[in-house]
Amino acid sequence: MDPYSSSSDSSGFDAGSFDPIPANPQPGSATDSGGESSSSKPLGYWAATKTASYGFLAALPLFLLYEGLILTVNANQEAQIRIGADLWIKQLLAAVGGGSPIVLGVLVLLIGVFIFVRERKKNIPLRSNWFMGILAESTLYAIVTALLVSITVGWLFAMVGGPQNATDQLPTTTMLVLSIGAGLYEELVFRVVLVGGLFWVFRHSMKGQHAAYIVAAVLGAAVFSAVHYIGPLGDAFTMPSFTFRFLFGLVLNGLFLARGFGVAAWTHAIYDILVVTELLG
Repeated sequence: MDPYSSSSDSSGFDAGSFDPIPANPQPGSATDSGGESSSSKPLGYWAATKTASYGFLAALPLFLLYEGLILTVNANQEAQIRIGADLWIKQLLAAVGGGSPIVLGVLVLLIGVFIFVRERKKNIPLRSNWFMGILAESTLYAIVTALLVSITVGWLFAMVGGPQNATDQLPTTTMLVLSIGAGLYEELVFRVVLVGGLFWVFRHSMKGQHAAYIVAAVLGAAVFSAVHYIGPLGDAFTMPSFTFRFLFGLVLNGLFLARGFGVAAWTHAIYDILVVTELLG
């Protein structure tokens, strides 16, 4: 599962996808002149659903569901449970005077406006069936990833199923809500900020973008796995569970780089939900 934190603070924000795989701009192409398109031809499914616009809109239901349901889960609770990555973001916002839920909502709105203004000339068609495609695609990735990672770790360590979590004794309803939050906030922190940031750094310090992709993905997966063992609800470290999460994080990094934030976030959330409901065993 994912690192969760216990806190008495019941105060993240959402963001669109970070697309670190740029096409080589050609004169008159969609990426010429600062990324603005001079062509009226709309993007197809694969290109459009990788954009920040689709990433933001696809992740918005996760944000609304998690932020709404977590208040119900934590109602009248002295120690409140939230996703660790969520708390990190909320604490950062509180440190700069933005801890209010109203500020959070305004920030999400401003991020959405910024994304749409930035991509307004990309001619991105917004189609409801493409959002259904993202859900179907993410569900397939979640199932295939779980099977492949479990088989690999089982072959290496004779470990059956995914790692055990310190939060497994929480009520199923709470676990489901945290699963939704993990898909949103952990992908925002570990994929958009961490992997995107590492890629930006290595792209300017290494020869060849492919090498930058690989190093950023591997380091990001290692950090993603390691944080599951930190904090009051961190799990006891074992090499099989670390390897499982490392490989799972590596796949999510690949999905983020290849398919964008929306697909990575939904794949993570759906995987966690399938585990909590024991549909994946």
